[in-house]
Amino acid sequence: MRLTNVGHLRLPFGRLYGYDVAVSAPGDDLPLSFDQRRHVGAGDRPGSWMALSFELAETIPRDRLADAWLRVVDRHGTLRTVVVDGGEGPRLREVRIGAGAWIEHPVAPGQAVNDALRSVLDAHCRPYSRPSHRLCVLEKAAGPTVVVAADHAHVDMWSMLVVARDLLAALAGSLDGEVPAFIEHTRAMANRPAAPSDVRTRWAQILAAGGDVMPRFPLPLGTAEPSAERVEVRDVFDVDDSAAFSAQARADGVSTLSAAVSVMTSVTRELAGTPLRAVFPVHSRYDAAWHESVGWFITNSVIESCDPAPSACAEAVREAVRLGSWPLREILEPWGGDMPEAPGMFAVSWLDLRRLPVRIDSARIDAQYVGAVIRTDGVMLWFILDEAGLHLRCRYPDTAEARTNVGGWLDLLVARLQERSRSSAGDVLRVSGRTFRVQRARRSDVPAIVDLLSDDEIGRDREGAELERYEAAFDLLVRDRAHYLAVVRDERDRTVATMQLTVIGGLSRGGTTRLQIEGLRVAEAERSRGLGSAMLDWAHAHGRAHGAHLAQLATDEARIRARAFYARAGYRAEHVGLKREL
Repeated sequence: MRLTNVGHLRLPFGRLYGYDVAVSAPGDDLPLSFDQRRHVGAGDRPGSWMALSFELAETIPRDRLADAWLRVVDRHGTLRTVVVDGGEGPRLREVRIGAGAWIEHPVAPGQAVNDALRSVLDAHCRPYSRPSHRLCVLEKAAGPTVVVAADHAHVDMWSMLVVARDLLAALAGSLDGEVPAFIEHTRAMANRPAAPSDVRTRWAQILAAGGDVMPRFPLPLGTAEPSAERVEVRDVFDVDDSAAFSAQARADGVSTLSAAVSVMTSVTRELAGTPLRAVFPVHSRYDAAWHESVGWFITNSVIESCDPAPSACAEAVREAVRLGSWPLREILEPWGGDMPEAPGMFAVSWLDLRRLPVRIDSARIDAQYVGAVIRTDGVMLWFILDEAGLHLRCRYPDTAEARTNVGGWLDLLVARLQERSRSSAGDVLRVSGRTFRVQRARRSDVPAIVDLLSDDEIGRDREGAELERYEAAFDLLVRDRAHYLAVVRDERDRTVATMQLTVIGGLSRGGTTRLQIEGLRVAEAERSRGLGSAMLDWAHAHGRAHGAHLAQLATDEARIRARAFYARAGYRAEHVGLKREL
């Protein structure tokens, strides 16, 4: 799922509506969490919200959409709370929310739709709004876009998935009952024991290393005053590169997150000459009871990573999780009981959507996390890992120094992550004491691939086209990520084998996704040594990583040895393959 912000969100023209719910007078005080108090203590302001947008396949009457939204609000207690100024500071209070009315938010002549949406969310999703959440729908010719947004005091990124999933379930008539409310989590956190002395000491050491404030970006950002933000959104890995990076992490005995911290540590050492130190949000959904709930189940920790060795980075991540597992108010008493922030604060967030118990089909509904546009003096980096790959969004001050230093840090980080993926142990084939590497083919590999396809009695007669035709076919292949044209290189970087893998979705066999294997060829000098079998094993792993449950291939009847090879690999000749010229 991509991360963007409302300034980058591109929406076609349509009619923009927001749903105004009816809200009762606030009731009695409820417990306000440490992070909520910190957030709302900064005052009522625009741009403190987060949102999720998604597409609906068909137009749904607005009244039906409103009814579904009210069922979501009834299910989640935090959506029925508001923050008020209690005279001696912010107070959290419960309200009753009932049916209201849709209002149209005009899009002015010459105004971009995303700017109109930004104005709506800035006005309605503020810390002290009643309520501080908003359901919007953009009705357009291609079908409606739904946007659900809320002030950060009541949601985190996991929560936005829950809200979107529950809204879709309510529209389908399958949402029932309440789930544990976030205030119960706040009460449970207040009853946790105080942090042990070693945790307090470690917090103090990390903060002292940065001048007794929360970690700051290690390179100059320019002015210390909040500036207009610059937001960069980058797709770091596609699904294949992501699988390769994860395979290398497994080979190193660490998580994918720890592997990414290893690269960040190395880049920070190289460019700034310092350890990686950052604010490190960790979730507080310690119990499965909170998995279905909506709230700010995130607390801040700190991470310090001095050694880029993967095992050392894994230990740094474990330490950061432990440092964030205790009530922070007591830990931070020496700094006034709150996070000692300073301009330039640096935070790194990691969310692996594949591991969450809450899922939505983000590709089918084109779901996107949408952030607000703000002024900032710090650097915030979000990583999202999902079935499509690894994506990042980075927000930093739009100053000349920050563009140079943060941009350069990001450029090197992305390059090193991709380099780690390309050299992954998951793409290494070890055959009879030798090492080969599987890689996605480049255009410059086309002549070598054609030579391999031509290197037998059938191929010599069939593969006689001009090179330009093969290059044109390659250009078409690389546009569709369902295809993976692989080359295998030996220790001397010579191309010694190739195969084309295609992931094919379908409705038959209960909607089974298939892996099609075509054109598996091994250079004559490398045949009958186990390389072809190793390639098939790699191909099967590739198919499984893309959701395939069936592998299929075709080979010419005249290829007696090839048919025997595939039979030994478990392929059965249960079907008759038919071809004709067109």
